[in-house]
Amino acid sequence: MKPPQPTSGVPRISMGIAGLDAILEGGLAPNRLYLIEGAPGAGKTTLSLQFLLEGRAHDERCLYVTLSETAEELTAVAASHGWTLDGVNLFELAAAEAAINPEHEMTLLHPWEVELGETVKLITDEVERTGASRIVFDSLSEMRLLAQDALRFRRQVLALKQFFAGRGATVLLLDDRLAEGGRKDLQLHSIAHGVITLDRMSLDFGSPRRRLEVAKMRGAQYREGWHDYAIRPGGLDVFPRLVASEHHNPFIGDPVPSGLPELDALLDGGPLRGTCTLLSGPAGTGKSTLTLQYVHAAAARGEHCAIYQFDERAGTLLTRSAKLGLDLQPYLDAGVIILRQVDPAELSPGEFTQMIRLDVERNDTRLVVIDSLSGYLASMPQEKQLLLQIHELLSYLNQRGVLTMLISPQSGLVGEMRGGLMVSYIADTVLLLRFFEAQGRVRKALSVIKNRSGGHEDTIRELRIDATGLRVGEVLAGFQGVLTGTPTYLGEPDPLLVDRAAPNA
Repeated sequence: MKPPQPTSGVPRISMGIAGLDAILEGGLAPNRLYLIEGAPGAGKTTLSLQFLLEGRAHDERCLYVTLSETAEELTAVAASHGWTLDGVNLFELAAAEAAINPEHEMTLLHPWEVELGETVKLITDEVERTGASRIVFDSLSEMRLLAQDALRFRRQVLALKQFFAGRGATVLLLDDRLAEGGRKDLQLHSIAHGVITLDRMSLDFGSPRRRLEVAKMRGAQYREGWHDYAIRPGGLDVFPRLVASEHHNPFIGDPVPSGLPELDALLDGGPLRGTCTLLSGPAGTGKSTLTLQYVHAAAARGEHCAIYQFDERAGTLLTRSAKLGLDLQPYLDAGVIILRQVDPAELSPGEFTQMIRLDVERNDTRLVVIDSLSGYLASMPQEKQLLLQIHELLSYLNQRGVLTMLISPQSGLVGEMRGGLMVSYIADTVLLLRFFEAQGRVRKALSVIKNRSGGHEDTIRELRIDATGLRVGEVLAGFQGVLTGTPTYLGEPDPLLVDRAAPNA
């Protein structure tokens, strides 16, 4: 990913998180006060530590003021990410107050009229002592409890804002996002120069989903909307929302051949680059094998390909393809093909989009296979959001000149078929595969339903997958009702493909 560039003449300072800097179009404006709000477990502490460590890397003085966590707990959080807090000033307010007033063990038990004033005085004295230019205040929830009164709390936050502004400091105020009645504290939104909201959503199964939104940023452009992120060893990894229109890349939309003349003839030479091909049909009709035929042919031409496997185990796919004469392992070893096993229960849609984007841009990938859309659906609970996200992803791939092949399973084996998603409208080309019974044998049929990018056959042909590989037969002109799965034969004898020995048999 290219480093974000500021869109105005105002200098920016990095947050230490590449994805978040990209959303902020360069980072934060310095010498301002920002609110970082989110429920417990959303990652506020981790984000703020990355902000301070980025400052330390540039020889800036940094200060972490904690009202809620101990210095030992913060050190443990940093260690879990492989960080050390050497060079970052940690000011544990409870310990400082206990040293000044040893007769008081818990500051929250002090008379509130005196306690809040003493707390603010200790903080301002530490800021002046350290001369910090990056400051994290964790958290406002404790100060809200000390203030007892909303008006007094607002006045103290305004006083802190004025104090920090006079010292050229960039300040992050952390808050658990809950005011009275569980509502957002909109007073803080009006005071802060910018607001970043972190959200954590627990699912019925799998890892929780985390997302963030820049709710406000005065005088600065930023990417609006929600952006997925993950917390891993090493900190927050933020995945900016994809905007396809920003990634146009000139290309020639020439046909992509499969290596099988009969198959290419169905699509007038093959699907075009910069388009999306949808393969639809019940399980076992050969959708994955058909895409592997295109992948194998592209890799043989030296074109980089990427396969994202949601359903079938990668090892099984490689073994099966090798038996069909489509050995992908040499191309995997050479780095021409990328095969990724995707676990939808552990991956957010934003991260999946980012994964594809990096593979395409780093490797100049020309062919992308997503197998299957039902697995992708499992990665997010709302179907409407799925369609919007995959539409944007496909638009991005189209603008990069990538041929995308989507596999969409349908329920049932013969007769009426039903798909889990109405996605055919987002595809430029649709291939339909069906089972049908003839002469006491289950056979497969292939037809092209639509092809926006050019001409195509409107016939139905037999598809055969055996030890010799993939074959496309003659037009099933003697059959009627093939797509229903129960055809009637009206033609001449022996119109169908027969067994053929493997080359090494």
